[in-house]
Amino acid sequence: MKSGDFSHKIVEWYNEHHRNLPWRNTHDAYKIWLSEIILQQTRVAQGLPYYEKFILHYPDINSLAGAKEREVLRLWQGLGYYTRARNLLKCAREVVRNFKGKFPKTYADLKALPGIGDYTAAAIASFAFGEHVAVVDGNVYRVLGRIFGVDQNIASPDGKKFYFQLANELISKGAPGVHNQAVMEFGALHCLPQNPKCTECIFNRTCFAFQHDQQANLPVKIRQQKIRKRHFFYFFIRKGNKVLMSERAQQDIWKGLYDFPYMEAARASSPIKMLGKFLQTKKISGRTRVRMAISKQYKHILTHQVIFAHFIELNWPEGKALPDVNATWFSTSQIEKVPKPVLITRYLKDRSIS
Repeated sequence: MKSGDFSHKIVEWYNEHHRNLPWRNTHDAYKIWLSEIILQQTRVAQGLPYYEKFILHYPDINSLAGAKEREVLRLWQGLGYYTRARNLLKCAREVVRNFKGKFPKTYADLKALPGIGDYTAAAIASFAFGEHVAVVDGNVYRVLGRIFGVDQNIASPDGKKFYFQLANELISKGAPGVHNQAVMEFGALHCLPQNPKCTECIFNRTCFAFQHDQQANLPVKIRQQKIRKRHFFYFFIRKGNKVLMSERAQQDIWKGLYDFPYMEAARASSPIKMLGKFLQTKKISGRTRVRMAISKQYKHILTHQVIFAHFIELNWPEGKALPDVNATWFSTSQIEKVPKPVLITRYLKDRSIS
């Protein structure tokens, strides 16, 4: 299939079937960039309300650049991958400081900004500025891999390089932005990971996967990534209507978010045993009696790790010394206002505290 034929057919399909999404009705680089960062690792249905909240709070890059990190993380809460939110703020500040609030117009210059990789740089460059550079994401891998029968591993550097070259050979020279949107939308709505709509597909006469019954095997993805299991024991320490919480400062998955004092165990352990270690480590007298309740086990799945968590509720007696933890008392209303991991929000919701 000639590149011109591929682009013409898929753009024609797009013009008839695409979803009407707010970031598609603009050439504003700020709105395009914001949508692309939000939609990384996130479905459109989940990301759209976040996009609308951010536009409402920060209608332009100058207002975002002036925000506090805590405010940005609070708005981001629930999307996960919080490094994206921190880089969002870093990038906004750099664009305001070094580019007078205007995004660079080229793929190469955009890639130099915090949190902007190949995919996001190509999206902004083509959608906002009409640069002839292909966007390659999971949907694009799937569409091109199936139609052209590509046997390269998309998890390998060589495979990514091959797909990027192929996508750039196919891109429309007249309307690269629309072409890129079309390929991604085709993968999102038609060439689905499971149960693709092959019988009604505009490419089924020439699609390698359809002709050879290889839809389930393409694109090729071979990744040997070990999933890390972590065991958290949180201590929900209450006194009256206040709870001890602290901001995570260490370089970890939830830096900048707020949770409870905790201990991490190398393997699954008894909550009672971990409470004993906690009291011993924090130099709490064994004669200090606290009322205790233990939650069910929570399982929280991230990309490369799974967290198993217990919450141990301690109603701290009046007049007794507090554990030696770097934490602050928060009221219910204060807890609502701080950014928290989804795991913490789930637990608070179960306890009817948010």
